Amino acid sequence: MSAQHELDNPPSDAISSVSFSSSGTKLAVGSWDRTVSIYQRAESGETPFIRQTGVQCRAPVLDVCWGADEETLYCVGLDQDVRCLKGEGDEQEVLSTHEAASNKVAYSREHGIVISTSWDGIMHIHDPTTQRYIRVRLPAKPFALSLTADRAVVAMAERKVSVYDLRAFKALVEQAGGTGSMLDVLEVAPWQQRESSLKFMTRAISCMPDGSGFATSSIEGRVGVEWFDPEQQKRTYAFKCHRQTSTMPAEEGEEEGEREVDIVYPVNALAFHPVHGTFATGGGDGVVAMWDAQTKRRVRQYPKLASSVAAMEFSGDGKYLAIAVSPGFEDGQEDEEMDASLVKVVVRELSESEAKGKPAK
Repeated sequence: MSAQHELDNPPSDAISSVSFSSSGTKLAVGSWDRTVSIYQRAESGETPFIRQTGVQCRAPVLDVCWGADEETLYCVGLDQDVRCLKGEGDEQEVLSTHEAASNKVAYSREHGIVISTSWDGIMHIHDPTTQRYIRVRLPAKPFALSLTADRAVVAMAERKVSVYDLRAFKALVEQAGGTGSMLDVLEVAPWQQRESSLKFMTRAISCMPDGSGFATSSIEGRVGVEWFDPEQQKRTYAFKCHRQTSTMPAEEGEEEGEREVDIVYPVNALAFHPVHGTFATGGGDGVVAMWDAQTKRRVRQYPKLASSVAAMEFSGDGKYLAIAVSPGFEDGQEDEEMDASLVKVVVRELSESEAKGKPAK
């Protein structure tokens, strides 16, 4: 049965990221309050996840992901470090340090490497078992990162999207990796280089579960769906979403009365369902919607949440959708103090068919 739960003890400042462990029994939440909160699946009770601990970091956390097991987390943030957290955070290890804030981190289970990006335009590829890493120059400032079993997709400024081969990264770390901060920056040719189908700044990216393509979203209320195979690239499309129609008084020179305007919200979060291949979008309007990438149809839309959707992720079995809710200042209130009561971690427990796609008309 479908149900939505608001978890107790959320972070005290804006949430940057959410990440399920591979088994789906743990949920990590990164926040600007400098903590990584870890929730444990509850065996009984009304709430499916209970806060287990909060790991204190040196600076606001911008992204978090799980490693090879249920006791290993990686996080990045404004302190520029790529940090490994063990157990309940009692043991912390710095894998590398960027020259500016590190905004994204991802772990490849298939290849055993950790990838981090930074606003310095450099990507670090780490082998945590040997503590070796390499530095790779990106074509532009990175905004979003997502992995398939064999590819890393980085969305950047200037509408640039680079797709890298993870096997090649793994080989480069083994051949040329070091442990010092003065490593040479490598120029690595992407497996694919393309221009985003979206005209405005990318906010999120998520790869399809079968590894055939990815979706990106922008600040301008649009989502683009693309495929890697050159033969399939002609299927690439983009669509508008997370928009509301409102009425406003007529401007000077127009006929008296009211006029309709579109209020456009950024699409801050994307997540593909691991079983059905549909994907969810979360917007600055506080709405989560589910879409079928193949038939280009909206599957469903959920009731509006208390504030902007900042991040989302499905559990590995597809039974849960974690939604981070935080004020996004889309209404022009960025100079006002944030209302911490609007910061929430919501977990939606999905029914068996809730995320299934719809047949084409």
